[in-house]
Amino acid sequence: MKTTLSHSKAQGASQNSNCGGIRGTFRLCSQWLALAVGSHWAFLLAAASIVVWALLGPVFHFSDTWQLVINTATTIVTFLMVFLIQNTQNRDTKALHLKLDELLRGVVGARTSFVNLENLSDEELEKLQQEFERVQSRAAKSRTAPLDRGSSPSQKKALQEKADV
Repeated sequence: MKTTLSHSKAQGASQNSNCGGIRGTFRLCSQWLALAVGSHWAFLLAAASIVVWALLGPVFHFSDTWQLVINTATTIVTFLMVFLIQNTQNRDTKALHLKLDELLRGVVGARTSFVNLENLSDEELEKLQQEFERVQSRAAKSRTAPLDRGSSPSQKKALQEKADV
């Protein structure tokens, strides 16, 4: 009970510190909008808007203004959605990295130097990827190497069965 109360207090304090000012307001609005525009209702609303616009074409004699309305609306929505999507993606990526960092810190034998790996340059990430490819190829060779060293038939069979599992 005591742990739950302290956890909820800490969580409340964390939420309060994130909700202040324009940054907190933007975060709350962007989260709400991301959920809203990602729903099937938002898609249906967008599809209905296009149908209504298309049906109004003959009424406005397919004029330039009629076309300008849909072009302007879609441009504005697209422009704003770019920022909304980027904000949501940044938050999700940051949360994912923090979770992975916590797992790296908590696993015995894990290289904690991999925490904050996302801050490395592209060249450093490429070198690290090459290192892992070398480790993987060495591991694959070591699984089959005892089969090639003249082991007895029973040892070869046991090793092959182990490799197949």
